[in-house]
Amino acid sequence: MSSTQRTGQKLYERARHRIPGGTQLLSKRPEVFLPEQWPSYYSRAQGAEIWDLDGNRYVDMSINGIGACILGYSDPEVNAAVHAAVEASAMATLNCPEEVELADLLCEIHPWADMVRYGRCGGEAMAIAARIARASTGRDKIAFCGYHGWHDWYLAANLASDHVLDGHLLSGLSPRGVPRGLLGTAFPFRYNQLQELEAILDAHAGEIGAIILEPLRQTLPQPGFLEGVRKLADRSGAVMVFDEVSMGFRLTRGGAHLQFNVEPDMAVFAKAISNGHAMAAVIGRESVMQAAQSTFVSSTYWTERIGPAAALATLRKHRRENVHVHLAQIGVSVRKGWARAAESTGLSIKVAGIDPLPYFEFNDPNALQIRTLFTQLMLERGYLDRGHLYVTFAHKPEMVDQYLATVEVVFRELEEAIRKDRVGSMIKGPVAHTGFQRLA
Repeated sequence: MSSTQRTGQKLYERARHRIPGGTQLLSKRPEVFLPEQWPSYYSRAQGAEIWDLDGNRYVDMSINGIGACILGYSDPEVNAAVHAAVEASAMATLNCPEEVELADLLCEIHPWADMVRYGRCGGEAMAIAARIARASTGRDKIAFCGYHGWHDWYLAANLASDHVLDGHLLSGLSPRGVPRGLLGTAFPFRYNQLQELEAILDAHAGEIGAIILEPLRQTLPQPGFLEGVRKLADRSGAVMVFDEVSMGFRLTRGGAHLQFNVEPDMAVFAKAISNGHAMAAVIGRESVMQAAQSTFVSSTYWTERIGPAAALATLRKHRRENVHVHLAQIGVSVRKGWARAAESTGLSIKVAGIDPLPYFEFNDPNALQIRTLFTQLMLERGYLDRGHLYVTFAHKPEMVDQYLATVEVVFRELEEAIRKDRVGSMIKGPVAHTGFQRLA
């Protein structure tokens, strides 16, 4: 790698000595993408393009701010709203009117909801929802499915065994720092496995205060699954909470649950609602949400102005431009393009995921090495890519066409490398990590 591509790598080496784990977010660790080669830091970003600290330009065909920038980086309409909020002062002794406007808009989009509370990130908002649900029911125990953040209520599931959350979070993650007193308060069930939830409710009859799950993630719900969860919540007296942090506003204008006609008691949004600015919302029925007043849910920076202003601008543009339709169209094009490129080059892959969140995997015992080489070869051609895409409104058809042409070239190189057993020798650094892994 040339000296014009090393500033980010050098800075990351410094970061590892100052920041435990190197980054604030596991999903942004360079080791997850391309150890010792990933640019690591950006100087600026616009649309679907990112410039690193050395001025190199990349097209982001990967996670696009971990799915936060649904409109694309530095959207001018959102920027204008944020600049106006800053000029008017982001904080004051009085409250900002935008928080009421945003609450009205979220309840208009979701007619089943009556009230809203705010946070500033997804995991935090999920903790708020868990607190309110427990306060509403007077019950401590929670049944859940999937990934919901880093807070104690969730990681408590791993107090019984470091492997309980395997398949939900990260395999073998230690719950160190989570009080042992929370043992037996969180119970996981698998998506589309209604009988597992029913068994939890039977084993802890009258004790489950909340049932928390994403309405979908990588696969669609089987017929009757979400409806069955709704019925079990009603029968058991538990609050049903949909985690829409990742899926919200991607499949439709609002929560993904709107597509399935299943109404929760609470839903949680973050990421896409404010296009990269810190904002999260917990919406719900008045009968549940009023319990927020019987517990303590309060924070200074939940009252700042930038988040609500950014969310209002984002959601208004989302409605005007039918952003979710564009996301699906681009996602379908990418999925089909990956499959065509694989077929034409003789490379074996599995294409999966929903339209706005497509991904592919290599069908090979050496898949992790192959993916690492794929990311390296795409990076050398100006793309941030590891075969997993959060589509944004800034991804345009002509951009996708150029990208897929490059993918076909790289797939051809990969097929030859696999055939000649040269994958390992072509990688210029360590193989990418699969997930949680402590750094030396």
